[in-house]
Formats: sequence, C-alpha cells, structure tokens
Amino acid sequence: MSEPTPQPQKQRPVAEKPGDGNSAAARIAATLKALAGPNWHQLRYGIAVSGGSDSMALLAMMGQTLPNQVWAATVDHGLRTGSADEANMVARWCRTHGIGHAILHPANPIIGSLQAAARAARYALLENWRRECALDFVLTAHHADDQLETMIMRLNRSSGVGGLAAIRAKQGHVLRPLLDWRRGELETWVHDHGIPFVTDPSNVDPRFDRARLRTMLAAQQILDVSAAARSAEWLNQADQALDWMVDQAIAAWPDSADLAIIRDHDYPDELLRRVIVRRLSAHDSALVLRGPALDSVMAAMRAGRRAMIGDLLIDRQSPTNTAVWRISAAPRRKKAAK
Repeated sequence: MSEPTPQPQKQRPVAEKPGDGNSAAARIAATLKALAGPNWHQLRYGIAVSGGSDSMALLAMMGQTLPNQVWAATVDHGLRTGSADEANMVARWCRTHGIGHAILHPANPIIGSLQAAARAARYALLENWRRECALDFVLTAHHADDQLETMIMRLNRSSGVGGLAAIRAKQGHVLRPLLDWRRGELETWVHDHGIPFVTDPSNVDPRFDRARLRTMLAAQQILDVSAAARSAEWLNQADQALDWMVDQAIAAWPDSADLAIIRDHDYPDELLRRVIVRRLSAHDSALVLRGPALDSVMAAMRAGRRAMIGDLLIDRQSPTNTAVWRISAAPRRKKAAK
C-alpha cells in the first residue's frame, strides 16, 4: 500500500527571511499546543503533502518548528497526468531537507463521485500510514478559504449546526493547524522562502462545484473569510455542546444501557434528532441519517406513529406510552407475486 518510509536524516530547518523572525513557527506552535495538548512538542507528526502551496508551507513550517519529529506522505491517486511527477517533487524536497517521505497509492481504482471517493481513499491511506509509522497525528493544510468554501457548500445542502461547523481543527488523529491562515498568506510565505510547489488543475476545473465556488469567491469583497472561519469554530463548539447534552440526557435514563431504547422527554427538536441518530447508529453504523429522512422519523414519533428507516423499525414500547420507543429489525417485505 505504501512505500517504506525512509528514516530521516537530521532535518535542516527552513531559514526565515530577515525581518520576519519566527512568526510562522510561533503561530504553528500556539495552534498545536491548543490542539494536541501541552506535550505537543514531544509528539511525532505526519504531514499530508499534495505539493500545493498550502501543504508545502505546512511541511516547511513544521520542519522548522519541530526538526526530527516530522514525516510526510503524498497520496497519488493516479487520476491525472503529472500526479506522479508532483509526488516526486515533494519526495525530492523532503530528501534535501532530511524529512522522511512516502508516496501512497490506493489499492483500488477511484469510482463513484470522484472527489468524495478520492477524499475517502486519501484519509484511509493516511491513517494506515500513521499507524505503520507510529505517528501521533496527521496534519493537513486546510485553511480559512477552504473553510468558507465548505460552509457555503453545506449551506446549499441545508446543513444544520454540525454541517456548518465545516472543517474541524481536530478530528480523531487528524489536526488542521492552518485554519486561521488565508490562502494568500501561505502562497506569499512559500514564495518568500523559495519553496517549490505545484498547482493542481482540478482546483480551477469548472466541472467541480468547489472549483466553481472558489472562482466566484476570489472575485467577491463582501464576505470576511477570517470571520467565517471563526464562526465555523464557534459552531463546532456548539455542536460539541449539543452532543454533551445528549450524553447527559441518555445517561439519566433508567434503561440507558439498553441500546434499543429511545426516550423522548419533550426534548427540543435538535436534541431528539441527535438521540435518534445516536441510537440508530448503534444498530447500523452504515445508516445515513440526516435531512428530510431524519425529520420524517422524528415527526412520526412525535405523532405517536411507528417509523421505519433502512432495515430498522421504531415503535412505541407500549400502545399508551409515547415517551419510550424501541428499535427492532423491520419485518421483511413480501415479494410481489408474479
């Protein structure tokens, strides 16, 4: 799946330009301390590097901030001409600067929705690489402009609090320490430090929704990108607070250990949605629960009617009790007679 990760030689930090001090390193250090904890400087980090200006900036900044604690990986999906050359450019830069680098290839061809499938394959490969190399975290170079693009795309899909929180700064073993940086800042930084980078043509390919949106946002002067990034973080905190409230609510149930039980003690709609999702996901982790389908389940329960989603049935515990519901396997549908 991945090429062996070379053992790094002593890493040579990227020299700062006269007058800019260690501002980039200081910003990265402060963010990592907030995301990874007080021992952030003792951990091992993998950097996901596509070769673009943002990921090359992150790689160079991390090499400067934590020499000998940084490794890099480039995922080559093989979807377009030139992707192998881009991965090799990153490999050469890493070799010059004493940073271990691996090129990762998906085991199977990318099918379905191209960008979504490639993203899923990329994160799976990076997580396997992280475990193989005994790294504490993988860092990606998502920035404030990516955050705004994601928020607008989620708005167009009628997303709720969780969806509008968009790109999370910390998600499992993935950290995104550049969410308070602008795309232009990163491009300027790599230019000023003479760091090579490539331009992915898919970033401006009008066949992709994000590329079209990126072009439109580049021309607008109304939306404050940095303010939107801060709003996304507050929405993330609100999302976590709601999940905490769901934890507290379920823990107070007398039958909380029974994963087939759903209780509704006149919860606000958003809390009941999350209770339903939490319980149904415990029975079928592959079940997609959001939007109109989830709201129709909740509406049926509030009206005292049984609800079915996927292969699961939600019915009242007793005919007279609309506060306690039980999840069970839905009866198999009879085949139509020929």
